[in-house]
Amino acid sequence: MTARPDPCADLYTVDDDEQRILNLLYAGFSDASIARRLGVGHRTVQRRVQRLMEQLGANGRVALGARAQELGLLRPTRPPNEPRGRPSQRTPSRNA
Repeated sequence: MTARPDPCADLYTVDDDEQRILNLLYAGFSDASIARRLGVGHRTVQRRVQRLMEQLGANGRVALGARAQELGLLRPTRPPNEPRGRPSQRTPSRNA
């Protein structure tokens, strides 16, 4: 009897660009916006989204985001206006 292939085995083939696409999709960006941010063509993003949906077994963009979250594939991102490095710490106001 042969071992059945692990259905999650392909999850580890998500490359850095696909990871960025997943995070941007989950944040609500359109394909065109993602393409501009990554410096690639709109069709490239569409093809990669389609590949991710097939790879993760999702039947749509919303399902793809939910599946990626379920599988722990979404990486936390820093807020757009926060500088890199340590987050700033506010001191309490004395007037409070």
